Amino acid sequence: MSKNWRNVPLSEICDINPRMGKTTFAEDSSYAFVPMASVGAADGSIDVSTKRPYAEVKKGFTSFQSGDVLFAKITPCMENGKMAVVPDLENHYGFGSTEFHVIRPKAGIDPKYVYYFVSCSGFRREAGHNMTGAVGQKRVPTDFLKQRLIPLPPTPEDQKRIVAEIEKQFSRLDEAIASLKRIHANLKRYKAAVLKAAVEGKLTEQWRKDHPVVEPADQLLKRILAERRAKWEAEELAKIKAKGTKPKDDSWKKKYKEPAGPDSTNLPELPEGWVWVSAYTVCIITSGYAFKSNEFTDSGTPAIKIANVSYGRFLWKQQEYLPDGFVDSYKDFQVQPGEILLALTRPITVDTVKACVYPLDAPIALLNQRVASLKPFHGYEKNLLLYLMQSEPFKIQIKSGLTETLQPNLSPLDLQKFSVPLPPETEQLEIVAEIDRRLSVSEELETTVETNLKRAERLRQTILQRAFSGGLV
Repeated sequence: MSKNWRNVPLSEICDINPRMGKTTFAEDSSYAFVPMASVGAADGSIDVSTKRPYAEVKKGFTSFQSGDVLFAKITPCMENGKMAVVPDLENHYGFGSTEFHVIRPKAGIDPKYVYYFVSCSGFRREAGHNMTGAVGQKRVPTDFLKQRLIPLPPTPEDQKRIVAEIEKQFSRLDEAIASLKRIHANLKRYKAAVLKAAVEGKLTEQWRKDHPVVEPADQLLKRILAERRAKWEAEELAKIKAKGTKPKDDSWKKKYKEPAGPDSTNLPELPEGWVWVSAYTVCIITSGYAFKSNEFTDSGTPAIKIANVSYGRFLWKQQEYLPDGFVDSYKDFQVQPGEILLALTRPITVDTVKACVYPLDAPIALLNQRVASLKPFHGYEKNLLLYLMQSEPFKIQIKSGLTETLQPNLSPLDLQKFSVPLPPETEQLEIVAEIDRRLSVSEELETTVETNLKRAERLRQTILQRAFSGGLV
């Protein structure tokens, strides 16, 4: 810490959760109303445009005034940095969520100086370690704020100079971040355009002209349907024999139901030689089993849970296991390396579908509830299906099939009905190669952009660390 600076308790320079008497407020006036959602995460933004009459907010809400610092005390809002300085309000006072601590700087203390200090990741990390309460409802106690030491420069003018320098450097950093985000958005649009062209057949338009004699997809579909039926008959016959009986004739085969045709309403027109099919027609689709929590172990057969399915890659974090004997007991829920996995709870986030391939070098696993596996029949390229699952037509189908709940879910039945294009077998390989070629460079660039965005956030915290150690001005 710089010379002449001193560490003081926050309560020495601020009032923590000060009380305000009812006579302070006019009964016939409306005041700014700030729920938790009106405060941005880690950016200091606050929306005070909503007004509510005093009669509606005088009970059950936290009161504050212009110049106060609002600090989210509950998890995960605190960890996410939901805090801000209250701007000048029309009636000077406002009301908001009871999950805010109110920090009111005393005379000679710059509110922004206090805000930048409590928004430091180090401060929030320490606040997190001191939280109390039940899991999922932990809160930062008032005493922690009162006792926490804050570095204080010698004069109020020093505070203002530090705040000005922080904001100058943040302004430059924000410009760079905005530029990176524009590049990131453009890369996302480019990827969407490539996948759209793949679905519509435009990506391989020239290839088709150069290869006019290709087996059409309807012939491939006949082979897939034959394979699908043969698989069902083999499994059904095995069930009959397992009961110790033998079929007298082939009448049992009449139980087989051909898959329904796809609903191609509002779907783009396909090139000649392609057909729309339902996902159920060309894939074996399995949804997971609800294993009991006390059945999971520290070793054994991997259990594929929703936490393991990410955007384009399988995550081994939070890995759980089931006893090895479960593999034979739950054969219908086995997952082989190379199968496609799709999250059924919140399957689409930020316009990206949570789907990936179970790694080729991974062991056999068991599928837990809320995850589905898709195994294409011979003739449908697995990597093409994975790409098409990120295309706009597939996303639209997912969104239309979601339940309207706090945890939007996709049912396996809806998934079976989804429409996917079936190109000729030889063209499928060309589509995948063309997608790979076009996206390889953009994905490398996207990774670089994401790395730099994370680096920018670390730099923001470095600026704050320097500011409160006296090294910024």
